[in-house]
Formats: sequence, C-alpha cells, structure tokens
Amino acid sequence: MMWRILTLLAFLHFGNVGMAQTQQDSLRVGVYLDPPFVLKESAGYTGVSIELWEHIAKEMDVAYKYVEHSDVVSVVRSLDYDELDISINPLSNSPSRIERFQVSQPFYISSIGVSTTVSSQSQFQIFINNFFSRDFLNIVLLLLVILLTFGTILWFVERKANKYQFRPGVRGLFDGLWWAAVTMTTVGYGDKAPKTHLGKTVAIVWMFTAIIIISGFTATIASTLTVNTLEADINGLEDLQSVRDIGAVGASDAEIFLQKNGLQPTQLYRTYLQALRGLSRKEIEILVSDKTSTEYLIKTYDMADDVRLLPLTFQKQYRSFIMAKNQPFFNEVNKQLITRIQSVAWNESLKKYGLDE
Repeated sequence: MMWRILTLLAFLHFGNVGMAQTQQDSLRVGVYLDPPFVLKESAGYTGVSIELWEHIAKEMDVAYKYVEHSDVVSVVRSLDYDELDISINPLSNSPSRIERFQVSQPFYISSIGVSTTVSSQSQFQIFINNFFSRDFLNIVLLLLVILLTFGTILWFVERKANKYQFRPGVRGLFDGLWWAAVTMTTVGYGDKAPKTHLGKTVAIVWMFTAIIIISGFTATIASTLTVNTLEADINGLEDLQSVRDIGAVGASDAEIFLQKNGLQPTQLYRTYLQALRGLSRKEIEILVSDKTSTEYLIKTYDMADDVRLLPLTFQKQYRSFIMAKNQPFFNEVNKQLITRIQSVAWNESLKKYGLDE
C-alpha cells in the first residue's frame, strides 16, 4: 500500500515539474498598444514590432505567448519582477534601463514631436469671431471702466472751476470720459484741459498710468484678436514655455522630457489617440508626443484637417527590445534582430506602416 502512495506522489511531483518546464519554455512577451509598432485587430496583434518579433521567434524556433499590459510602466515593472521575459515595444534606451535590463540593438530611431490644431476658418472669419468673443468684450469693458474712473475723478475736481469744459450733471461725466480717452490715445485735441492745480496733478498721474495701461492692453487685444490656435511658429524649447495648455501621454518619454525641462503638462492622456482627439477638441493648445506614433495616427484616422505635426523635434531616441537580466536567449535575439533590420524585408515592413521615410 505504501509503495503505491509513494509512486503516486512521485508521479505527481515529476508531472508538475514537467508542466512547469513546459510553461518556462514558452517565453512571456510583454506588449502594450503602441501604434504603429503594436496594434490589435480581431485576428490578433500586428504592427512593426510584432512582425519583427515573430520573425525572430520563428528563426529561433521558440514558443511564446503575448502578455498585454496597459502602458510602458506596467511592462517595465513586470520585467523588474520577473513576470516577463521580454518586451517587444520599442522602448527608448536610457542609462537606468541599460543598468537594470538587457537592452537589444536599437531597431528604430524616433524623436519627440509637437502637434497643434489647424484652423479651418479664414483669417478674416477668425478675426470677426474673436472681435465679438467674450474675452475681447471683457477687455473693452475693463478699459471703459478705467477711462470712466479717471474721467469722473477729473470732472469732480474741475466741475466748479472749469464748468464750461466739464459741464455739470451727466454731460460732465461724458466730458471726463472724453478727456481721459483723448489723453490716453495721445490724440491731444486740447478742447478739454484741467485748470486747477489738483486737476493738473490728476492729469499727470493719468498720463503716466495711461502709458502703462495702453501698452499692456495693446498686447492683450492683439493676442485676443489673432488666431486662438498655435499656428504661429514654435521654433524651440523656449517657445514651449510660453504655451499655457500642454498635453502629453502619461508616463511617456514626452512627459519625462517636459518635466526635465521645467514644463508641467496641464493634461495627461492614456493613449496617443486620446491625446490627439483632445487636441482636435482644443482641450489643449499643443501636444508633445512621440513623433512616429503621432504622424501614423494622424494619417490613419484622417485627422490632418484638425491637427498637424510641426517641423520641430526634440531628443532623438534609440528604441530597442528590453529583456530581463540574465536571459540566456539575449545574444541569439540580438543576432537575429540585427540580421533582420539589415534585410530588404525589414524595409518592406517599415514601408507597410509608412515608416520608410
């Protein structure tokens, strides 16, 4: 009886070892949706990275299974905890990643790009719309309040000693408003001028105040009447610092780039597609994101009428497969990857997804 029990236990033990060995032989390949490198269709995964990996796996004759994650942070964490063997998304190289993981030969070079909205209206239509906008009317109303305030003060001071130029009653308030407006704009008709010492003092204060106010209001009014979208030139990092609403994909290289340069995104999105749609709805003024993915999505979803990619790039990035430490297949994967990206078939694969330029 005892030997039967021992035989059964031995069978179960070696059976479990065999199952564990079978599972271990199946590589755990981490992916997250990242067009055009990793796409998901009804038939399964596709994309540049998928085609590259499946060719390598075929050449190595290894079994594998895809493990989908939500974003790059989840993939990297799973590699750290040995829950994955390899990530085939094109992750950018960095000193910390090279120290923590095995990083393959780069197979694609990308960069961070900047996108903005495209106006479908003519400049005249935009000017008219902005002229009657709430922002512009608020500016005009504030200016009238300031003019009326100083005009009323001067009228109050001059109404007795200079009653012919600053008439009593409501008409006198209009005289004060007229004087304040003429003085502010430096037209200088001279039809109304203070005579008392106190009135002249008020006039001097208003003259210097008006110089400051008119310069500030001129800039504000000009910016309000121009195009609300950022079709104006953005030529460098210093131009980004003047932008109020910047969007980025959370935990992306673009967000890290912005933070390193003292720029905090006002809106974070989960995917590049969500970010582009937010830009088209003018939730943000510009989008800082991966240039390759952004350009691909604009073409794929026919968004060129709503958003455009500016001819500006930052931070060239070398993108690679990343493997957990001490993986025995690292050298073979690297060898097959280098062989593939030097082949004609690799160029055809890039061309298929519009990355051959």
